[in-house]
Amino acid sequence: MTEQSIISDDMTLKRMFQDFYRVPDYQREYVWGETDPKGEGGEEVDQFLSDIYAEYEGATKDFAPEYFIGTIVVCKDDKDVFELVDGQQRTTTTYVTLCALRDALVELGQDLPEELKSQIASSTIDWQGESVARFRLELQYDDSGGILVQYAEGDGNNADRERTRSIRNIGNAYRTVREFIITTLENDPGAIRKFHGYLTNKVKIIRIQTPTIAKALKIFETINDRGVGLDAMDLLKNLLFMNAKEAEYAKLKDIWKALTDEIYKAREKPLRFLRYYLLASFDVDSKLREEIIYDWFLKNEALTGHKSAPLKFAQRLLEAARAYSNFAFNRNAAGSIERGIVNTRLLGGKSIKQHFIVLMSGRHLSSANFSRLCDEIEKTMFVWLITGTPGKEYERRIVDAAHILRGTTDQEFEEFVRSHFHKERSNLAADFSTRLLSLKLGDTRQFRIRYLLAKITQHVDLLAYGASQGRDDLQEYVAGGNDIEHILPDNGDAEAIAEFGEGGDDQAIIQRLGNLLLIEKSINRAIQNGRYSSKISVYPQSKYLLTRCQASNQSGQVGVADKITTAAKSLEVFPHWNVEAVQERQAFLAKLATTVWDVEPKGGAASA
Repeated sequence: MTEQSIISDDMTLKRMFQDFYRVPDYQREYVWGETDPKGEGGEEVDQFLSDIYAEYEGATKDFAPEYFIGTIVVCKDDKDVFELVDGQQRTTTTYVTLCALRDALVELGQDLPEELKSQIASSTIDWQGESVARFRLELQYDDSGGILVQYAEGDGNNADRERTRSIRNIGNAYRTVREFIITTLENDPGAIRKFHGYLTNKVKIIRIQTPTIAKALKIFETINDRGVGLDAMDLLKNLLFMNAKEAEYAKLKDIWKALTDEIYKAREKPLRFLRYYLLASFDVDSKLREEIIYDWFLKNEALTGHKSAPLKFAQRLLEAARAYSNFAFNRNAAGSIERGIVNTRLLGGKSIKQHFIVLMSGRHLSSANFSRLCDEIEKTMFVWLITGTPGKEYERRIVDAAHILRGTTDQEFEEFVRSHFHKERSNLAADFSTRLLSLKLGDTRQFRIRYLLAKITQHVDLLAYGASQGRDDLQEYVAGGNDIEHILPDNGDAEAIAEFGEGGDDQAIIQRLGNLLLIEKSINRAIQNGRYSSKISVYPQSKYLLTRCQASNQSGQVGVADKITTAAKSLEVFPHWNVEAVQERQAFLAKLATTVWDVEPKGGAASA
């Protein structure tokens, strides 16, 4: 490379990780795994994996689509190591993913592919002919604390998790990848190998290599200032301006600026918003891919009117973007908090947004019906996630529903709910019950288990006490002030294990849904890991009726035949705790869940 030349290479991750990289000390810390005190956030890693997996699922025996994850800017030093000036977040995430895939195969007793080992660590020959072993990626900034070495060496399970912000975030990223391997790849060695093959052969980046750090920083500044993520939107913008009258230019420019601001505020990719808008607004097949959206516009002017009336089309797009931005912040199109959207975020995380398609198509509904729509989406999304319905499949069903809803009046809305959401849950009722009867921690994301327990606990409280500002808000139950309590303790003391009897130290029993309940942190600290006979004297201190009535319905402590007593007597109680009690309580929760999520079996009503 000459002194002033810049080299741009389009390459696979396989090719990329044939070289060595260093994140220099002037770079900011790793943030993609960031979570707030409530355990929310860090969705970039989840989204990174979900986006790649969505493309991977489109592969056939003879063809696999490529997936582009962006651009990195590098400068090679005199030891043939590339300094990463831009792209450390996706590069570090990719590297952590490779480490997690390797660790999963090792734990499953599999022989490791040589290529996977080489993508994590290899050796190079220096000018003196000496072999120098090194990892493919090195973090030099102070906040990293050398943590990546532990993951590279295969010691991720024992790695430090809390010392600095970056260490915590990298740990969160690693755990997210491992959960993805367990839940999406089902911890299957063949699936892990196949996904690794797709990741390294079909996922691509553009590597821009510069002769100096100064030039690399200039390119970094240019890329970020011009917003490469908006290039596809700029094509549509240019198309609108080409067909607008000169007198409309100023207005169109203002609308477009407001539109892009809304998308940015929602922290959304412009192409994803455009795709969801098209799926919600027109009879577009759910197979529409982001890379052909612009071509779709060129072929469908008769539907959109973007050529004959570009200003009107841009205004409609802006209105949709404002609604979308509100959805991203748990609000309806008018800007008011919508509990159904809040709850769907709690169960799905920030990366699940397919339901925004049907929300956009239902913006014309009355306020009451739109709220009902949000509640129905929450219930159905939970059933899809618990039954393991693939994302591509439930997106197709969402799109089909959106196409019908777009032309549905308020008078027709009830029939729409029955024929779509109720029918969908009914079709999955058997799978839903089967899944809940065997569900345990580790089978799905932990925040989803927390949502499940919170929702059931809230349901019982609402039956007993009625609505109130606190009880109506599921976030009050999911909040960090509450714990998931293992009734049979995880790592319980000898007395607790002995009292439980057979299976007292069996993780398959300890992690079952039937062994979990929601309880305040302050009470949980008092309980610690003691035996059940001691715990049941403390459970009644909880404000949650389901927790208070774990061992007794406490009918003598509440009114006679009032709502609280009626609700308490409907709960199954467990004076003693053993394997049979865990199974019985899990069956009780599974049955109660059919009411909470309104899952009516075919040919019969859901049990209360």
